[in-house]
Amino acid sequence: MPATLPAGARPTRAMQLANFAVSQAAWFAAVLGAAHHQPLAGTLSVLAAIGWHLAVSACPAHEAGLVLWACLVGVVAETGIVLQGHVVYPSGQPFAQLPPYWMVALWGLLAIALNVTMRWLRGRLWLAAGLGAVVGPMAFSAGVRLGGAQFLQPGAALATLALVWAAALPLLVWLSVRFDGVAEPEPPHA
Repeated sequence: MPATLPAGARPTRAMQLANFAVSQAAWFAAVLGAAHHQPLAGTLSVLAAIGWHLAVSACPAHEAGLVLWACLVGVVAETGIVLQGHVVYPSGQPFAQLPPYWMVALWGLLAIALNVTMRWLRGRLWLAAGLGAVVGPMAFSAGVRLGGAQFLQPGAALATLALVWAAALPLLVWLSVRFDGVAEPEPPHA
């Protein structure tokens, strides 16, 4: 696999598989790190995954912009979830009104999949909304089962998560088109 993709290229199957494997490993490291009161270790794993992704991207600056936007969306979304009071975290939350830093990092981790393994969602924002409403709470519930968080009011928490992810995933897909550094469009021919 080349270090970067040429302009106009789409992610190869090998790049998609590598992106999926790296993302999953970093997700587990972050959640298990938080569960075992080592949130910094898990967050460093996420940052390493993001660094790897930027290193293999055709335009790292665009992908870094997408990661930053995703983290900003994550701060807003997760702060809303924290303020609802339906979820508590075992570690990595320096201020009670703000989400744990490792949760915000997970939003950046999601961003590295948007232009690679989740690229097929482009132009399908309604599908992204439906998928977000289902998969977002499922992923969060998996993190709860691993000890990264605890639901105080499971029904209310899952309903909130479904609404948040139904709005957030289409927004992130829309942003991914504008900040595509994986497969840059070819310049127009003169």
